Order: sequence, then C-alpha cells, then structure tokens
Amino acid sequence: MNNTEIGIIGGTRGMGRWFARFFEKEGYAVHVSGSQTGLSAKEMAESCQIVIVSVPISVTAAVIDALGPHMQKDALLMDLTSLKQEPVRSMLASSVSEIIGCHPLFGPRIDSIEGQNIVLCPARGERWISWLRNVFIKHGACVVETTPEIHDRMMAIVQGLNHFNTVAMGMALAQSGAALSELKPFSTPAFNAKLKIVEKVFRQNPRLYAEILTMNTEISPFVEIYTNIVTEIAGFIHQNNTDGMTDLMQQCREKLDFDKTKI
Repeated sequence: MNNTEIGIIGGTRGMGRWFARFFEKEGYAVHVSGSQTGLSAKEMAESCQIVIVSVPISVTAAVIDALGPHMQKDALLMDLTSLKQEPVRSMLASSVSEIIGCHPLFGPRIDSIEGQNIVLCPARGERWISWLRNVFIKHGACVVETTPEIHDRMMAIVQGLNHFNTVAMGMALAQSGAALSELKPFSTPAFNAKLKIVEKVFRQNPRLYAEILTMNTEISPFVEIYTNIVTEIAGFIHQNNTDGMTDLMQQCREKLDFDKTKI
C-alpha cells in the first residue's frame, strides 16, 4: 500500500506532525495542512486515500463536518483526538468512508512507538483496520481495540483524574504563597517529578488539558469521587486522625490490588 497517499489535517505541529514523519518513514506520500497552510479539506479528501484529523478537540467536529462529505467510500477517515465518542459520531454521520477513531497514548516528543499504547476504535469498514493495526504492531506498539464509549470511560480515569490532580496541585502551589525558588532547597525527588508534570501542563498547552477535562462527558462521576475523597482526607487531617486515615488507605490498597498489576 505504499502508493497510498495520506493527508493529515493539523499535520504541521504536535501529534499530526509526529505521524506525518512516521508515515513518511514508512514510505508513504504525506500531505499536511495547518490552519493557514496546505490543502483545503475538500482537496485533501479528493487527493488522499487516507485522511487523518489531528486538531484541537474543540474544533474536531467542525473540521470533520467540512471534510466528511468529500471522502470516498473506499477511503479511510480517522482522527487522533483524546476523546472518541463525538469524533467517531461526526465521522460516521458526515462521510461514507471507512472510519477509525485512533488515540495514541503518548506525546510528540518520543522517538519510537515501541512499547507505547495506541487505542483503535474501528467504526466502519474492514479494509483499513488490518493495515493500520499491522503498521503499529510492526514497530512494537501495544494496540488495543475497543468502542468509543469504553475508551472515553477509561480516559476519564487515566487522563481525567490524572490531569485533574495535576491542575489542582498547580493551582494550590500558585496560591500557597511559597515561590518555587524557595521550595527548591527542600524538594525531594518525588516532589521534583510531580513539579515537572505540573510545569508541562501549565506551560506547554493549558487549553489542551482544559479541553480533556471539560469535554469528556464521562469524567464528572470520577471527579465527584475524587472531591469526596479529598473532603474525607481533609477531615482526617483537621482532626489529627492518623488511625482513621491509615485504615482508609489500607482498605484502598486492597482494592487497588497492586500485586496483580505490574506498574
């Protein structure tokens, strides 16, 4: 299939750019477009057998709606966004092409997908899914196939709770009254590791993380669990209740079952 041409809308930066380079190394002709450069959605659909949408979550549906009607039935339309339900619904509704939702669970700074997780949500057609799966597996990626609904529910925990915690910590640090320069001489390796994550979220692309948190409809129940737990922990702290907090942690340790899952 190396005569296949691949188009990436949003391919000038971030994950779109990473995948443009990935497929170019595979020998494919890759066309990229940005908000101000490259082929239009119509031109991309007419000239490429595969079109990948890699734009911010908030504009993904609009881009798909403009692109979808121009896709051919035997072509592939896919996206790389962090959410899957809305993009997949939009792709199915706006096009007659084969549809795959894709979520690479890594950032654009890695050199190789070996050992990295990639989620695929096949939604229509059978021709392209085996090709895409095989391309990723060939390079050592761990590929999981699931539904958009299950994907978004898992991301509500894996990304939602994770980023919620990071954003909350960053905001708490900002309001703590302690400058990072003051904290540095007292920092532990664990604190420094967390601080690097906080820096990444707040410095690189705050809107990306805001969209992940606010646009996944599956997150709210887990945020409620989190806030209730924080309130309970705060109660133990205010009461100096070491035994109560220890008991709660031990109960949770049993449910987490770390022994059966390699972290």
